[in-house]
Amino acid sequence: MIIVQQKPLNEIFEMTKNLKSLLIVGCDGCASIIQVGGERQAQVLKTLLEMEKKVKGEETPVIKAISILRQCDRQVAATALNPLREDYEAILSLGCGVGVQTISEVCKPTLIIPANDTKFLGMHDTRKGKFQELCSACGECILFETGGICPITRCAKSLLNGPCGGQSKGKCEVGGGKNDCAWILIFNSLKDRNRLDLFTKFRPPKDYRLSGHPREIGGEDEDQEVSS
Repeated sequence: MIIVQQKPLNEIFEMTKNLKSLLIVGCDGCASIIQVGGERQAQVLKTLLEMEKKVKGEETPVIKAISILRQCDRQVAATALNPLREDYEAILSLGCGVGVQTISEVCKPTLIIPANDTKFLGMHDTRKGKFQELCSACGECILFETGGICPITRCAKSLLNGPCGGQSKGKCEVGGGKNDCAWILIFNSLKDRNRLDLFTKFRPPKDYRLSGHPREIGGEDEDQEVSS
């Protein structure tokens, strides 16, 4: 999932100051799952914004808090927000950066404000209460060859052909030896699956053209003329 983290409240207060009306929009996708951007969080942020105005003795703006199924879906966002957007000066999005940009596109010219910082693609370990980065969306997945562990993301140096000389007792030198060496994890994972033959495979330097920005997949180019 996409891991997001709420911005400091003082930043949100600064971005929303002087507004007379504000629509807070949560997202029932990734942000809701990690309890940063769902309907409950939208309602809490609404209360905090109202309290901030009252404490300062300022006029409280008209604020409405809702949540939609997915902010990153253009049709879902347009259907849910277009009937409301003209009633508010700005929209405060609790989605990821993709959600913010999607809403910005479908709700022109309404001002769109991000309430969260988008961190990475990762896993939620509910037992430890931790979010771990696992994928860099590099465009060329080699997880079959590496035992389901991504060396591009989980190796601090993104090495493709085994560990460097900096690992010690299975720990990476980067970060003070707190993180596991990705290639030790890969070796053990392949060993458990009786596929150590994949460990010795040579991998050429990564073609970073595959992860050039911006990327698109599928669909048709609307600007391209279709020949009859």
